[in-house]
Order: sequence, then structure tokens, then C-alpha cells
Amino acid sequence: MNFLDTDLYERQGKAVSNFDLTLPAPQSDLAQAITRDPYTFDFLTLRESYDEKELKDALMDNITRFLLELGNGFAFVGREYRLEIGNTSNFIDMLFYNIKLHCYVVVEIKVKEFDSGDMGQLGTYMVAVNHQLKGENDGPTLGLLICKSKDNVKARYALEASSQPMGISQYDITTFIPEKFKGSLPTIEEIEAEISANELSAQK
Repeated sequence: MNFLDTDLYERQGKAVSNFDLTLPAPQSDLAQAITRDPYTFDFLTLRESYDEKELKDALMDNITRFLLELGNGFAFVGREYRLEIGNTSNFIDMLFYNIKLHCYVVVEIKVKEFDSGDMGQLGTYMVAVNHQLKGENDGPTLGLLICKSKDNVKARYALEASSQPMGISQYDITTFIPEKFKGSLPTIEEIEAEISANELSAQK
């Protein structure tokens, strides 16, 4: 991957965050440095009218390139990571561990504009990770909300109201495959049926 082509220098450390308010120095600076804004997802193959599940599926299918885009130090822990909170089962979109900061990073992906209501869910997951997964030598869990778009002023106001260390970024996808092309691709079931039919014909 050619990082010069993705304007890495201009994107590095640029997430809107409250790290300076919620983390001590120099940890706050280190946390800010691992963020990017925007994240570039042009390594994905998606139709223009994709939904949230399609985006998450595509990121998982390209987890190596997604980790490269997140940056150095990120280790993948799990998708739809299950947490028992009270009497309910809750599922984190994606859970990572940052080796450089020695902390968990909860990542939530939204295919819509940033909404301050999303932070309540993210904050709850972060507190649960602190209680259930964080070890004695781990730093405070970080949260990262990656949205299709955001209003920076609204994001800053929402972050000031949170006591949890969070960052908010958006993502960019500039290339899509045509809707008709997507629909013309055979499904796995159709491919398997074709193979079975060919095998039967060969046996006759």
C-alpha cells in the first residue's frame, strides 16, 4: 500500500477526540496519534447502496488491509464481541487491542452521519470492557466511532459531555461497483449447484 497516495500525513492523529480531557499526558497525545480522519476504505468492493452489515462484512474480508489502515500497533480481538451487561447480551462491532498503548480499543462503525446518541452505546461498551476484560497492566479502554460523515462542532460538543476517552472519525469510499454488476454475480449456492450438476453429467 502506498501511504503517500492516501495522504497519510494529513490524516494521522486528526480524529475529533476528548483524549486531552480524559487521559493524562503523555497518554492523551499517544492516543491521539493512533487515530486518523478520515479513514480510507477504498480497498473494499461495495455497491453504492451498501448497508452496515455489508460494510462490516467487507472490512472483515479485508481485515489485513483494515489493520494497515488503522495503523501500527492494532491487534484484532473479535467482531461482534459478546459482552454480558446486566441481564442482556451486547455485541461490540469490532474489538482491538493496541500494543503500543497497552489498551483495548472499542470500534463502532456507522453508515450514517454522526449522531450523539451513538456515544451512549459506545461508552457503555467501553466501561464494560474496563470491568470485564481490562487487566492490571492495561491502560483505560479507548473508543473510536467511525461514521460516514460528521459535523465537527457537534462531535466536539458531544465529546465534552463524555467522561470516557473517545475519538470520532469519518471514512471515505470513492469507488463502487455498479448495482447491476453486483446483482449479476452468482451466489455460493448457485456455484455449488453448477459444480454438482457438472459432476453428475461427468458420471453418466
